[in-house]
Amino acid sequence: MEAQKRKIVLEDGQQYTGFAFGEATGNRVCEIVFNTSMVGYQEILSDPSYTCQAVVMTYPLIGNYGMAKDDYETLIPTIGAMIVREYNDTPSNFRSVDTLSEIMKKYHIPGVYGIDTRKLTRCIRDHGSQKVLITDETTPLDECLRILSESEIPRDLVAQVSCRQKRLFPASTENHHIVAIDCGIKRNIIRSLNRRGCSVTTVPWNTSAEEILALRPDGVFLSNGPGDPADLQTVIETVRLLRGKLPIFGICLGHQIISLAYGAKTYKLKFGHRGGNHPVKNLLTGKIEITSQNHSYAVDADSLENTELTATHINLLDQTVEGAQCEKDKVFSVQYHPESAPGPQDSGYLFDRFIKWMEEEKHNA
Repeated sequence: MEAQKRKIVLEDGQQYTGFAFGEATGNRVCEIVFNTSMVGYQEILSDPSYTCQAVVMTYPLIGNYGMAKDDYETLIPTIGAMIVREYNDTPSNFRSVDTLSEIMKKYHIPGVYGIDTRKLTRCIRDHGSQKVLITDETTPLDECLRILSESEIPRDLVAQVSCRQKRLFPASTENHHIVAIDCGIKRNIIRSLNRRGCSVTTVPWNTSAEEILALRPDGVFLSNGPGDPADLQTVIETVRLLRGKLPIFGICLGHQIISLAYGAKTYKLKFGHRGGNHPVKNLLTGKIEITSQNHSYAVDADSLENTELTATHINLLDQTVEGAQCEKDKVFSVQYHPESAPGPQDSGYLFDRFIKWMEEEKHNA
C-alpha cells in the first residue's frame, strides 16, 4: 500500500511534499526548528521543550532503533511534529517495544518523511524559525497561507506541560531534598539527581515561594520547558523571593528565568540551538565541554553587567551566554543540558556543585 502524501508549507510560501507517518490527517500549525543530533529522536519526541514545534531532523535516517520503554523524557509527548528525510518502520533493537510512528499515532503527532531536509534546514538557518503548516498535499497554497496567517503559536505552553500537583521522586538513599519547579522537566534530570542521593519533589510552575519553603527543601531546581521565558512572570517573581535563602540551580529555561529574576534580559535567537555537539567554554576553568542544547531564547550578555550575576560559560559557535552564577546567593544556571550526555560526560560536575552548595548551607545552618 502506497504511503499517503503530505506536505509542509512555510510562511514564505515554500512547499515540501513527502509522505505521512504518525498522525496522517488534519492540519497542524507549529513553529519549525531543526535538530542536528545523530541519535536521540525518542528523547527529542518526548522532550516537553518541543511543545508546538515541528522538528526537522538533519540526520537522514530516523526510526531505525524503535522506541524503548525507559527512554522517554515525559510520559505524554507534546511535540508539534517531526520531519525527516528517511523513516524506517522496521526497527532493529532488542530494547524496542514500539515503532516511532506507532507512538506518534497514539499521541496524535504528525510526521512527514521523504523531503529534502538539507534544503529545508538551510532555509531555516537563512530566514529563521517561522510558522509551518502540516497538511494534505491537495490543500491549495492560498488556503495554506490563510491558515498560517490566522494561526498563532500558543504562549501558555509551560502551563500545558507542568505537573498539576506535587509529586515525590525519592532517592534510594536520601542525602538531600530538592524542590523542582516543573516548567516541563525532563525525567533524566530527576534521575540524575536521584542517582546523587537527592530526593526530588516536583511542584507546578505557579507554586509560590512560601509553599516551596514550607516543603523544607535543601535546594531549589528550575527546569527546562517551552516558550518565551519573559511570559513567566510568576516564576520569575518566585525566584526573586527565594534567592539568597537556599541554593538554586537552573537548566535551559530555568537559566533564563534566573537571569530575568536578577534583572538581565533575554532575546529570541534566529534559529536557536538544537543538537548534541555544541562546544561551550567554562570561563571559570578554561575547559571546553561538548554539550546537548535545545532552546530558542538566550540571555543578553550586556544585560548581565548591571546585575549580581556573572557569566560562567559561553558558546564557542556564536559567543552567546551559556551559564551564569551569583556565588553570594549560591545561585547558578546553564543554558545547555548536562543530564543529556550525547556521548561525552563533560557536564555532570554541575549537579555535584549543586550538592556541594547544599552541603555547605547545611553545615553553616
